[in-house]
This record gives sequence, structure tokens and C-alpha cells, in this order.
Amino acid sequence: MRIVFAFVLLIGIGLAGAAAYLAQQTFGDLEADLAQARRNNVPAIELIGVAVATRELVFGQFLRPGDVKLIAWPKANVPAGAFTDMERLMGGEGAEPRAILIAMVKDEPVLPHKITAFGEDAGVRSRLAPGMRAFTININVSTGVSGFLQPNDRVDVYWTGEDGGATITRLMLEKVRLIAVDQVENSDISRTIIARNVTVEVSPQTVAQLTQAQQTGRLTLSLRGAEDDAETGNFQVDQRDVIGSEIKAIEIKPICTLRTRKGSEVIVVEVPCPQE
Repeated sequence: MRIVFAFVLLIGIGLAGAAAYLAQQTFGDLEADLAQARRNNVPAIELIGVAVATRELVFGQFLRPGDVKLIAWPKANVPAGAFTDMERLMGGEGAEPRAILIAMVKDEPVLPHKITAFGEDAGVRSRLAPGMRAFTININVSTGVSGFLQPNDRVDVYWTGEDGGATITRLMLEKVRLIAVDQVENSDISRTIIARNVTVEVSPQTVAQLTQAQQTGRLTLSLRGAEDDAETGNFQVDQRDVIGSEIKAIEIKPICTLRTRKGSEVIVVEVPCPQE
């Protein structure tokens, strides 16, 4: 009897273990199937090749084949206008190179507004904002900040001339951007330029004002700090502001004369002026 009981007990334990194993296997397979189903429900990300810079590209340099490459980019997030075809970017055999208009860092997408058309360099016209004009101001060492000016610097413009018989200096313009110093348009320069002229970006109305200013007086430039956006407002100074006292007017004494005629001859004689 005991042997039968033990045998039945062993059979029961074995069946329970088998059932547990089968249940574990079943649930494991079910979890694997669910995980696979979840993976299958996630849509695949579609990729496309986009041209990016292989290194830092600076203003004015020509774009060469080694400067760009295609990398995989999510098609849904491709920047507007990005080049997905190297031939469209670099041109076919014998095509003239493009030039860089806006500096780019490594792995930055190359976009149409950052480069010129084939064979064009990055001239002054490409740096002008819409509605703005380029105007050249003649300067020298004393009026041009002694050779420290570079393209993309900002300056204040002062006019010195005659006003009502007195010499004055007036602040005309503030925060004017230089787009060229002499014929240099690239701000990535390491040498000092003693310029004879600078080209500034101004409005059409300001072009007329600067033309008058150069014809009637002398223009002086004052260099601003890189992050100086403060506005002073137009003002002017004259000799009284310089020496700190009132300028005495020179008294001009009137001269009175008497004209007499003798025949065809007119004689002019100085006489005392009448007292007022």
C-alpha cells in the first residue's frame, strides 16, 4: 500500500513539473511572439543621402569634392533645399566650382543659400541684405581707426564740417556694417589692412546722406565692440564743447565812407560813423 502511494506521489510530482515546464515554455513563446509583433508594428525609418560638409568651410573659399559627402538622413526631416545628389551640387565634369557664402561647420547640411552658383565668387552683392545698398567711404589712417577695420565690423560714422560759420562734428550713423575694406571682403584675415576706403551696407536714403556728407565735410569712423549694441543717439559738438568755454565773437567795426564826384571822377573818403 505504501509502495503504491509513493508511486502515485512520484507520478503526481512529475506531472506537475511537466505542466509547469509546458506553461513556462508556452508563456515564453507568447512573450516572444508579442515582442515580435510590437517590432513589426513600428514603421521603418526611410533614409536618404544628404550632402554635408566634411570640415569647417569658411566664407569665400571654393567648394571642392573633398569638402562634402553624403550621409544617411531621415527622409521626413531633410532640410528644405538640401542636396541629395552630388552631381547637382558639384556639377558635371568640367563644371566651375561654387563658392561659400555662409560659413559651415563639419556635418552641417549644404543648402543653396549658403553657396554661389557655378563659377561665381562670393562678391559684395551676395552680402547685402534685401533693400540695402553698398556705399564706399574714403578714409585714411586717422579717420579709419588706424588699420584695425575688417569686413563685418560695425562702426559709427561722424561728420565734421561747417554749420552757420562754426565747425562742428556730428554723429550721423550708428552700428553700420562694413562689407569690404579696400577690396577685401573676407573677415577671416590675419593681417592688418591700412585701408584707403571701406564699403558699408546702408539704405538708399543713407547713400544720399553720405554722398552729401563726403562732399561738404570729412567723415570719420569709430569702431564698435563685437557685442556693443547700445545706441547713443545723434548729437554734435563744436569748439565750445572742446575748450569748455564760450567762444568770443570777433567784433567787426563798421566803416563809413562819403562819396563825392568831381566831373567823371568819384572820390571815396572815410568819415566817422554816426552814433546810434
